[in-house]
Amino acid sequence: MRLLLRFLGWVFAVGTVLFLVGVAAAAALMWHFSKDLPDYTQLQNYEPPVMTRVHASDGSLVAEYARERRLYLPIQAVPKRVINAFLAAEDKNFYEHGGLDFAGILRAAILYVQNIGTNRRPQGASTITQQVAKNFLLTNEVSFERKIKEALLALRIERAYSKDKILELYLNEIYLGLGAYGVAAASLIYFDKSVHELSIAEAAYLAALPKAPSTLHPFRMRERAIERRNYVIDRMVENGWVSAAEGEKAKKEPLNVTPRPTGAHMFAAEYFAEEVRREIYERYGEKKLYEGGLSVRTSLDPKMQLLARKALADGLVRYDEAQGWRGPVAKIDIAGDWGVKLAEVKALNDISWRLAVVLETSDQSARIGLQPPREPGGAVVKERIVGVLPLEGVKWARPATGPNRGKAPTKVSQVVQPGDVIYVEPLERAPPKDSRRRRTSDREEEAEPAPGNLYRLRQIPEVSGAICVMDPWTGRVLALVGGFSYDQSQFNRATQALRQPGSAFKPFVYAAALDNGYTPATVVLDAPIEIDMGPGGGVWRPENYSQKFYGPQTLRFGIEQSKNAMTVRLAQDVGMPLIVEYAKRFGVYDDLPPYLSFSLGAGETTVLRMTAAYSMFANGGRRIKPTLIDRIQDRYGKTIFKHDQRECRGCDAKRWENQPEPTLIDRREQVIDPMTAYQITSMLEGVVQRGTATVLREVGKPVAGKTGTTNDWKDAWFVGFTPDLAVGVYVGFDKPRSLGHGVAATGGHLAAPIVRDFLKAALADKPPVPFRVPPGIKLIRINAQTGMRAAPGDTKVILEAFKPGTAPPDNYAIIGSPTAEAEGRYYGVSPEADRAIRSGTGGLY
Repeated sequence: MRLLLRFLGWVFAVGTVLFLVGVAAAAALMWHFSKDLPDYTQLQNYEPPVMTRVHASDGSLVAEYARERRLYLPIQAVPKRVINAFLAAEDKNFYEHGGLDFAGILRAAILYVQNIGTNRRPQGASTITQQVAKNFLLTNEVSFERKIKEALLALRIERAYSKDKILELYLNEIYLGLGAYGVAAASLIYFDKSVHELSIAEAAYLAALPKAPSTLHPFRMRERAIERRNYVIDRMVENGWVSAAEGEKAKKEPLNVTPRPTGAHMFAAEYFAEEVRREIYERYGEKKLYEGGLSVRTSLDPKMQLLARKALADGLVRYDEAQGWRGPVAKIDIAGDWGVKLAEVKALNDISWRLAVVLETSDQSARIGLQPPREPGGAVVKERIVGVLPLEGVKWARPATGPNRGKAPTKVSQVVQPGDVIYVEPLERAPPKDSRRRRTSDREEEAEPAPGNLYRLRQIPEVSGAICVMDPWTGRVLALVGGFSYDQSQFNRATQALRQPGSAFKPFVYAAALDNGYTPATVVLDAPIEIDMGPGGGVWRPENYSQKFYGPQTLRFGIEQSKNAMTVRLAQDVGMPLIVEYAKRFGVYDDLPPYLSFSLGAGETTVLRMTAAYSMFANGGRRIKPTLIDRIQDRYGKTIFKHDQRECRGCDAKRWENQPEPTLIDRREQVIDPMTAYQITSMLEGVVQRGTATVLREVGKPVAGKTGTTNDWKDAWFVGFTPDLAVGVYVGFDKPRSLGHGVAATGGHLAAPIVRDFLKAALADKPPVPFRVPPGIKLIRINAQTGMRAAPGDTKVILEAFKPGTAPPDNYAIIGSPTAEAEGRYYGVSPEADRAIRSGTGGLY
């Protein structure tokens, strides 16, 4: 008995010593690993990279930019269903343990011993708290040292933070595949839903992903993904978080994943979105753009953007098709499965046309196969869709080159051949009123193709252009299109292309004159003029587009009919330094050379600048700064940028107490006199009514504007405005070359119809609004030909706008003709014509 007691005492002593040694070793081990532990308190100020989201003026999403596509959600905003799914998949005892799951650690240790020598990866048994420690503070290294540090950090994190805070960090940090970080972004990217809209099956699939997103890919590993999702659903049922019936129903749901695109999300808004991205980058830098979680509210009007895109595309296609058919996009072998080969041909994804391959041709039609789409996983869809390209669908396709250039095709086979890859779009044609069968001979009949199966031949335009739509009162850009297709070219011709505006610059020459003592009735000589360009420069002889001269004419006539000689004489009289100053005031140019040739628009500028400059005519001469961004908020909702700088006095009142109404204080600079702005507006309205832009009369509402065509017809412009909308359009080749010859290549023929189409659609449901007449303007009846006060019997009479202290002239004063002033008659016309002009019965107007 004594020996037994002595033995037990010895065992106890040895055990005590071993225990103390073990405790000391554990303490030493903990001290060793603790001294290099990261500072876990940084989690308190954690700001994860969050994607920047860009919205249109109506709140619809335009684009998202991020390195890690993440939207941060506080735990209170995460639905219980989603939380339970992740707890079931990752850590069902999360709210019960203190950071370590000892049962899981024991299970992992047993498996580790069993797998020794098998090269299998050890099972982690990490709790959510341990995963937070690893993801935020450690690396993914597989080692005992990292696991020990992870456990130590987990214990400290549990003591420092609440369970909800730890879970919030986890649910917002984890990577869930397809570029998604956190549950909020994953919900949008996988299912295009908010977390509150997720079903049980969808929440379970997201919860299955943290272990290995790549091995549970919804397309490449579909069966495995569904198996893992169903496992999570079973765990949710087992834990009592969903009923058995709900679980069975959820497991039967298909895995319907619809990946959300990156970059621009709104069709036709790619150029706008990219311009916004560039501005944010320049304003705040790359890190803020891709990680700052900015909320950007833009000025984009989605409806107007679509209308602007369509108007520009239609105008470019209209010009391009008039030049003829240049041939197919590519050629492929149609033997075997043509669909797979056609799917390899790159198509433009931001246009409504589809690629097709010609399968066979005849005189009256061709059978075509449409490019099959790809499944989300990348495989080509097996279904093959065929259609018919009838003769009426290729009627426009006159050869652009060769011996038959310009000759209209009489057979479809003259245009396309089997194997040709072409663009097509559905042909809009009214169905025949009689039978759908047509007789092809006395004995046989052939069924007509259904209207929905008929297609029209298309080709990508070589010519390009841009359109900008702006609110003239604020400078907010409502729509911006920088080319035919962003997928084809990311170069934004509205903001980046520097082109000569030609005659579209003339209103600023006339505005400088009107702002400095001239009137719309001032007479300027339209006659040949020679300008000595200085030593070695030769003599410059500006000519009118029509190569005709019309003698003395009013300023109104000069701008309405776009007379070059009159504009040069006016610029000579006003002085180029003053015109340079006005060009800078309006923002057209920063530093215009003071040469007379630049009065005709020889300097280079952009569509955006021209549209903003014309907006200042429409708004009464107030300076505006064009903007695509209304407001920017940081990740916490604080406004860090606002475009509208007007002061609102009285807008911060908490309640109505019979105080004065709030007022907006506008401190923007007055660029020109409001009465000058109205005078030039009235003259530009005449351009539409009687001048070079009469095509816009079809709009049926007050429109003012000016066409522009440069030398050799390389650039075609129209910039104009209504009382509440400004529009600028440019058409031309990226590598400047002639658009043609004559009227067909002018701004009035190429650019103005694009503005017409846009305004007709944009203003379709709006009543006509006249241009606002500022106080002080006098409207006086004058003879439109002489500029003098209208006399009884005059047939060409208009109401002209005059400032106080000015009036129609009582005698002749012709700018640019000392001879005429001395002789008292118009220079360059016969005495008979002079008498006719004096009497109001002659002249050219």
